[in-house]
Amino acid sequence: MIKANRVCSFVVAAIGIMMISCASAPKAPEVKPPQVRSGYAEVNGLKMYYEIHGDKGGVPLVLLHGGGSSIDVTWAHLIPYLITNRTVIAIDEQAHGRSGDRSGPVSFEQTADDVAALLKSLGIQKVDVMGFSNGATNALQVTLRHPQLVRKLVHISSFTKRSGAAPGFFDYMKTATFADMPQSLKDAYLKINPDQAALRNMHDKDAARMRSFKDIPDAKVREIKSATLIVQGDRDVSTPEHAVALSKLIKDSRLMIVPGGHGDFLGETSMAQPVAKTHEYTAGFINEFLAAPF
Repeated sequence: MIKANRVCSFVVAAIGIMMISCASAPKAPEVKPPQVRSGYAEVNGLKMYYEIHGDKGGVPLVLLHGGGSSIDVTWAHLIPYLITNRTVIAIDEQAHGRSGDRSGPVSFEQTADDVAALLKSLGIQKVDVMGFSNGATNALQVTLRHPQLVRKLVHISSFTKRSGAAPGFFDYMKTATFADMPQSLKDAYLKINPDQAALRNMHDKDAARMRSFKDIPDAKVREIKSATLIVQGDRDVSTPEHAVALSKLIKDSRLMIVPGGHGDFLGETSMAQPVAKTHEYTAGFINEFLAAPF
């Protein structure tokens, strides 16, 4: 769960430091919804929910949602633009969405291992991985812990150091309570899992994970060899300055800073304002990065 300022309008162009070539807005997705296959896999003592969207072959794209969220909340508006030329695998993390839970905390490292185990169970040996917020940290850990799996990484709106968070973020987390969790996230969870106790459990585990967040050493980040795109809002929970520093740590990475707050430019369904078209342009840049031969 992340609390951040929202902006009411967006400029539909990427600004700031961009090291990928300009991408136009993608064509509107087909009206007919794509076939979605869903299921559960037993991984590391966890019943993990996943969805497979489309069937385009090639290297699949794995989507990892934000904290306190689910596939539906983070990716519902973006998936139709991502499946135009690839298969998408979306995953609900431990204690989130439709996935089960197990004893012990939720951790970025454990989630990375869960994702790797799921892919193994599906017989998939190489993927691109994209994560938002806590999901970006999960995606980073997949890349660090299972480098043979990851061809390309898209890291959206997260930080590798506590100093990379917006001022006041960790002070806020010290006293954040269940009452502070955005009602839109509560409603989204209960819509797919009407269990108040499970909702509270998800909140508490996520809050504990963020309070105990530890810096990922720069030397470790430098180990990443996967082609990487770092995406950052100019009014995000992580700072643009940190995104720039992160782009310098990861060799040959690309950086895109866009106008918007946390989740705005993805069309995240927990946004307070109606969804603008910014997510269409974001998808265009991401698709171009994933298709590029580097």
